[in-house]
Amino acid sequence: MNRLFGATSAAPKPSLNDAVKNIEDKAGGVDIKLAKLNSELSAVNDRLKRMREGPGKQTVKKKALGLLKQRRQYEGQLDQLRQQVNNMEQAGMMQDNLKNTMVTVDAMKTTTRELKKQYGKVNIDQIERLQDEMADLMDIGNDIQESMSRSYDVPEDIDEEDLEAELEALGDEMEHEATLGGAEGVPSYLMEDTAAPPQFIDEPPETSKVKETAG
Repeated sequence: MNRLFGATSAAPKPSLNDAVKNIEDKAGGVDIKLAKLNSELSAVNDRLKRMREGPGKQTVKKKALGLLKQRRQYEGQLDQLRQQVNNMEQAGMMQDNLKNTMVTVDAMKTTTRELKKQYGKVNIDQIERLQDEMADLMDIGNDIQESMSRSYDVPEDIDEEDLEAELEALGDEMEHEATLGGAEGVPSYLMEDTAAPPQFIDEPPETSKVKETAG
């Protein structure tokens, strides 16, 4: 049976790169043949230019035409080989792009699975509760700051115009006291008799009691 159909080869199939290299080697061989043929054709053409018309020139001309026909065949073969190389290179690029795409898809699948696992651990309701608790704490903190910064001496509803009028009156009063206070301009309330009893006492002390206390 093997003689009729042949035995299956156990050798590994050539890769795309191997096929490209094989065809490039063939194209290189055709290039060498073309270079040799062009050199021979150039020599025959120079010989034709120097020959006179006659049977000999016709023979050389016939040879030149055969060389041109052969060169066209080699050029056609070279174009086919180069086109094959180009097609296989494009196939190789498509294969590489497909591999890159598959790697990207696998990475995306893995990332998606991991994201699902991580998001599965997140409780949206718990996050909402934390946000509400944080907002409540911020409100409490603002209330505390507002309470701590409350003023106890100055009424909040005081009029700015009243303050300005009071400040102007205070300036006039200080000028008046400075005029009555003496040459040095000491206010009168600073020059009062220190021996006098304080004004907040309703009645002055009796003289006899003062003497008894002094004795």
